[in-house]
Amino acid sequence: MALIVAVIAVAIAIGLLVLWPRDPPTIDRIAFGFASAVIPATVESIEPAPCSYAVEETCNTVVFTDGTGTFSQEFPDDPGQPQFEPGDSVYLSLTVAEDGSISTNYYDRNRGPLLLAVGLVFGIAVVALGRLRGVAALVGLGISVAVLIWFIVPAIIAGRDAVLVALVGGGAIVLVSLYLAHGYTPLTHVAAVGAFAALALTTALSWVVVEFAHFTGLASEEAFYLLNLPDIDLNGLLLAGIVLGALGALDDVTVTQASAVWEVAGANQDLEQRALVDSGLRIGRDHIASTVNTLLLAYAGAAMPLLILYSLSGLSLATVGSSEVIAVEIIRTLVGSIGLVAAVPITTWLAATQMQRRILKRQSERESPR
Repeated sequence: MALIVAVIAVAIAIGLLVLWPRDPPTIDRIAFGFASAVIPATVESIEPAPCSYAVEETCNTVVFTDGTGTFSQEFPDDPGQPQFEPGDSVYLSLTVAEDGSISTNYYDRNRGPLLLAVGLVFGIAVVALGRLRGVAALVGLGISVAVLIWFIVPAIIAGRDAVLVALVGGGAIVLVSLYLAHGYTPLTHVAAVGAFAALALTTALSWVVVEFAHFTGLASEEAFYLLNLPDIDLNGLLLAGIVLGALGALDDVTVTQASAVWEVAGANQDLEQRALVDSGLRIGRDHIASTVNTLLLAYAGAAMPLLILYSLSGLSLATVGSSEVIAVEIIRTLVGSIGLVAAVPITTWLAATQMQRRILKRQSERESPR
């Protein structure tokens, strides 16, 4: 197992070197609708008044200050519009036109302090329960974010093959997170090999399904903006998303299965390999049932506004399911779940085989004459 993991690690390292985005393309951010700059500001005052464009309607005139000057903007007094209080921390966007004039607009709230506070609570909870392993898991999480931001996303923007980028970047994330959180042990070797075997199956199945589904890759509004990138492959991007979406759950399933088989074998060393595999599969059935439901609810929660709109449309379930926006999410769930289901017997068999060898080796050492 350690040798197989070493070969995978070398392949991933070579993939990182080959696919690393050394010459990112020059992007016209204005063409994508991005602001030239975003600056922090504070809400100074809010005054209700007739709207400048329709005196019969009421608007809230909000005055912002960025420390060097003030800027005011009207917001209709309608549901869905942002609500402000004096002292609120926000961001303003600055857009430079071709003639050199600068337009300023409200961009969004500054949620940095809230995100930092929630992140600290999360980190404290993980360390309190996991202790050193919790610290290692948080370090692995940070490395995963770094791989996403500094390799996967820039490489796709640079026109690298999105599926290869997802496999290499995702593989690096799996290796780092597994070995940081669980250490360099036989159990981790088994979990890593099981995860990569299931990942290979998930990737192959995703490619076949997406090919037959004839997706355009334009199911979301964001995808239309990506058409401005010179070498972007939207179907490849869709495949990469499915692969990355399955990775986190594969990590969880394979570690749990390997650990379960290890504990069962440790508690009863007289079990034969077949009985050990059967015990592991019984545990895996319970785990996989809850994990598949978790995937479904995660995707459904992200698409809840869209699901409500389709429900209001009065279209049949078959028609709704065939639309690309919904079909993409269904395929994400089903293909990812197939990969998870496959990970259970693969990892269980690998773990049982390795554990049986260790038990037989110990027994042979005890029985051999000194």
